[in-house]
Amino acid sequence: MNDRSPVDLKAQVRSVVNESGIGVQPLYTAADVEASGGLEMLGEPGAYPFTRGIHPMMYRKRPWTMRQYAGFGNPRESNQRFKYLIANGQTGLNVAFDLPTQIGLDSDDPLAEGEVGRVGMAIDTLRDFEVAFDGIDLAQITVSLTINGAAAILIAMYLAMAEKRGYDLAQLRGTAQNDILKEFIGRGTWVFPVEPSIRLVGDTIEYCAQHAPKYSPVSVCGYHIRESGATPTQEMAYAFCIARAYADDVIRRGMHVDEFAGRLSYNFNIFGNLFEQVCKFRAGRSLWAKIMKEQYKAEKPGSMWLRMIAGGGGGGLTLEQPELNIVRGAYYALISALSGAQTMALCSYDEAYTIPTEYSARISLRTMQILIEEMGLTETVDPLGGSYYVETMTNRMRDRMEEIIAETDAEGGIVRLISEGIVQARVSAQAYRMQRDIESGRFAKVGVNRYRSEQEEEHPVELHAYDEDDARRQIDELRRVRAERDGAAAAGALERVRHDAAAGANLMPAIVDAVKAYASVGEITNELVKVFGRYREPIRF
Repeated sequence: MNDRSPVDLKAQVRSVVNESGIGVQPLYTAADVEASGGLEMLGEPGAYPFTRGIHPMMYRKRPWTMRQYAGFGNPRESNQRFKYLIANGQTGLNVAFDLPTQIGLDSDDPLAEGEVGRVGMAIDTLRDFEVAFDGIDLAQITVSLTINGAAAILIAMYLAMAEKRGYDLAQLRGTAQNDILKEFIGRGTWVFPVEPSIRLVGDTIEYCAQHAPKYSPVSVCGYHIRESGATPTQEMAYAFCIARAYADDVIRRGMHVDEFAGRLSYNFNIFGNLFEQVCKFRAGRSLWAKIMKEQYKAEKPGSMWLRMIAGGGGGGLTLEQPELNIVRGAYYALISALSGAQTMALCSYDEAYTIPTEYSARISLRTMQILIEEMGLTETVDPLGGSYYVETMTNRMRDRMEEIIAETDAEGGIVRLISEGIVQARVSAQAYRMQRDIESGRFAKVGVNRYRSEQEEEHPVELHAYDEDDARRQIDELRRVRAERDGAAAAGALERVRHDAAAGANLMPAIVDAVKAYASVGEITNELVKVFGRYREPIRF
């Protein structure tokens, strides 16, 4: 007969601490919820503080947007992939650009050699946008542009292309990533130093508020900070610090928070513990609402909304036993749905190797559709709400996020910490520790350090071949556009870009005129570099 008390049994249970550094108990009760802060920040769906969702009926009224990341080669090839995904039920586009485009290089720049169209779609001029979105109804399919260093230029191209096709910019919806501060932390596709980079983000927010008020010019990306090594709570907290930096810049220009905050959006990551991921989003939603209401005095509910795309994080995928990534992707999609995301995008199972094939992209798309059509994820709002565990962990994670934000502010703010490379160094150190934990087995990864086969089987993954002929065709098209455009108009528009950069004016009107004159991404970037210079990364050890 076992006569040990529950307390004795609890003492025998192994200690568990999640990635955010918060201890996980073997059992939660109402007392734990109360001790963590109670249900004060719970509320109702569609009402402040929006912990349970930003809309009253959430997916019961409208399922999440399905927006797979896609784009490769030249605009014509990408247009075909976009139409394939739409034909298979995708409801939004999430556009990948090649590395030269991301860092403001033209396809014929010597530095672009070997990279044109390799990891995304090559864009040089407005002509490329016209080809890429030919036959796609921009009123029915919203487009997200995954671009940062050259974001102002590509936003201008998208708006100019839409206007040329007869769309009313006042009604046009869409999103640009345009989060340059996270580039300094996590990806590296920056062009200009920190301060002028923030200015360009502010220019796009101000311009869109005036000319395309339903367009979202910024998607703040905790995603890439998490991919670079941040914990789940750091992912959210650093993203909020970055969003505040952009908001502060625009407010200094004389705009009221309610004029632009409703079009700020977020891109977040999902991999790791299911409950930790769900709780970080519930906590983050209410914390962002609190920040906007209490710190920024926002009055409109929409200004307090945490609108987000959340999907599978590439950092969770494995080269080993890649078919397991299909299973991981399904759980990532489940987390996204349970978290109340507005838009979902899943990494495909072969993305640890290559650009996804049509086959693998369709599996990811079907995964999201299964959740909507078969699994009941759209039938009720916040189905995990009220769980003692979920509510306690939501409160604990919100507290931890607030601590990180306060620590960041006390050290001089996110802009200073990024400019000096401090955040980058911290996140990199954590990434190193995590890799060591995976290698040692302290952090479990099935197929990598758990349940490995002694003789790994060959897994058929179709690699995306780089096509040099594609690159040559792109360069030929760029040279054709340069030969056919009004050279004097392009030169005059480029001169205005440089003048307005030096004068401190909002650069978007000049950039819009330049892209309409078919000035190229590289030409416009070079004019800005003449004024702003280029960023040099500080190295810390």
